[in-house]
Amino acid sequence: MRIGLLGTGPWAQMAHAPALSGHDELYFAGVWGRRPEAAKELAERHGVRAYDDVDELFADVDAVAVALPPDVQAGLAARAARAGCHLLLDKPLAPTVEQGRAVVEAAGEAGVASVVFFTTRFQPEPAAWIAKQAAVPGWFTGRAQWLGAVFTSESPFATPWRREKGALWDVGPHALSVLLPVLGDVRRVSAAAYGPGDTAHVVLDHISGASSTLTLSLTAPPAASGAAVELLGEAGAAVLPESSDGAVPALRRAADALLAAARTGRPHACDAAFGLRVTEILTAADDLLNGGGR
Repeated sequence: MRIGLLGTGPWAQMAHAPALSGHDELYFAGVWGRRPEAAKELAERHGVRAYDDVDELFADVDAVAVALPPDVQAGLAARAARAGCHLLLDKPLAPTVEQGRAVVEAAGEAGVASVVFFTTRFQPEPAAWIAKQAAVPGWFTGRAQWLGAVFTSESPFATPWRREKGALWDVGPHALSVLLPVLGDVRRVSAAAYGPGDTAHVVLDHISGASSTLTLSLTAPPAASGAAVELLGEAGAAVLPESSDGAVPALRRAADALLAAARTGRPHACDAAFGLRVTEILTAADDLLNGGGR
């Protein structure tokens, strides 16, 4: 499968380009970016072509991987799908439900496969834990705590879109990607409140009857940063294990999932439709947060 990369920022450099260039079943064809000089530099580093015209890239490849802010990703993903490209997307899928739905519709109409890279879902230990807990009945409640120090440390990920959208949209998708397959879809976002900095607290009511709480932040003290998920129910307590894998191996597994979906026609659990559902839940929480004031 010939694949092109859209984006030249830190995530593209640290994760996407190494994952694509090192994948045995992908041919890394080229890079397009909003900054041509950055695209040229990244392309030269990996021995591929830099494209000035994104539509020309679409015409030359079978798939695209996207490492761009969500508002930019959404429009280009729909455009790539209409050009017949399979989609390896980042989270969140889109900043609005309307934009997310446009990606899903474009992929469906074109018959292309899609995978959204929710990192935890493609790391072996967490992925196995999620599958195991999804088969356990009687969960009563769950909590997810995703605390980052992006804005309180020297991080390359303190990007404009993260400053605008905050932890809810950046790490909220990670928390939802773990909780939804275990506790079921969300029928109500029943409470939400802000904490220090961009910290958001969200309470979810799941169709299984369980509830969950999310504490999300990108402004935590570095010593307090980290992720934790705990489930409580009839079987007792279960805690999400840490992964021994970094982003690059996980992204290669996401590419494997895209290849499988493209070959078989069977949607992956983390396809664009799942990404849209995450966007819908985030939007509901965001409306509550903004409606209540900070």
